[in-house]
Amino acid sequence: MTGPVLILGAASDIARAVARAFAAKGHAIQLAARDAVSLADDKADLETRYGVAVSLHRVDALDLTSHAGFVAGLPALPEIVVCAIGLMGDQDENAADMARATVILRSNFEGPASLLGHLANAMEARGSGTLVGISSVAGDRGRASNYIYGSAKAGFTAYLSGLRNRLARKGVHVVTVLPGFVATKMTEGLDLPKPLLAQPPEVARAIVAAVEKGRNIIYVRPTWRLIMAIIKAIPEPLFKKTSI
Repeated sequence: MTGPVLILGAASDIARAVARAFAAKGHAIQLAARDAVSLADDKADLETRYGVAVSLHRVDALDLTSHAGFVAGLPALPEIVVCAIGLMGDQDENAADMARATVILRSNFEGPASLLGHLANAMEARGSGTLVGISSVAGDRGRASNYIYGSAKAGFTAYLSGLRNRLARKGVHVVTVLPGFVATKMTEGLDLPKPLLAQPPEVARAIVAAVEKGRNIIYVRPTWRLIMAIIKAIPEPLFKKTSI
C-alpha cells in the first residue's frame, strides 16, 4: 500500500475519476465533500473494486473557520491532495448579481486556497507531500464569456504558482492542472467543440502521471497550451472587439 490520497470536492465527475485512478495504484483514499454521506456508494465501490481503505469526510470550502479542524481531524495526513473544488455558474447571472458572483469567486479561489494552505503547512512541517490544484484555462486571460469564473481561477493559478515556489525546497511539490473542456455535469448543456472535449478518466490519468513525474503545470490536452498562447497574444485593442 502507498500513502493516502485526499480528494477535495470528491463528488465531482473529475474527482471520482481521480479517486479511481489513485485507488488502482493502491493508495488509500480520503473522500471529502460538503455532503460526505452522499459518497457512501463511491466508498463501497472503491473498497470492493480496488481493495483499499476509504474514509469519508465532510468539508465546506466556504466555511474558512472550519478548515484547520478539518485537516487536524483527518485519520492521517495525506501523501497527495487533489483539489477538485469548483463552481462555474452562469456568466450572465453572475455579472448581474454580485451575491452570485461572490459565491463563484469564493468557491474557485478563496475556499480552495484556504484548504490547500492548511494542508501545505502540515506537509511542510512533515517535509513531504504533493498538492494538486485543478484550475482552468479560463484563468489564462479574462474573457467576456466567463470572466467571473475565469478571474477566480486566475487567482487560484497564481496562488498555486506561489505555493510551489515557496515549498520547492521544503519537500512539498505543487501541481497546477489546466484541463480545458471536460465532459462533466458542470459543462452539461454547453455547446463545446468535441475535438477539445476531454473525459474525466483522461484528466485523472494526466493527474496521476503529473504526480509520478513531478511535473509543475499541465494542460491535459497539449493543444490548449497553443490555443491559450494565441489568445493571450492578441493585442488588447483588438481583443476588446472579440467575443471569445
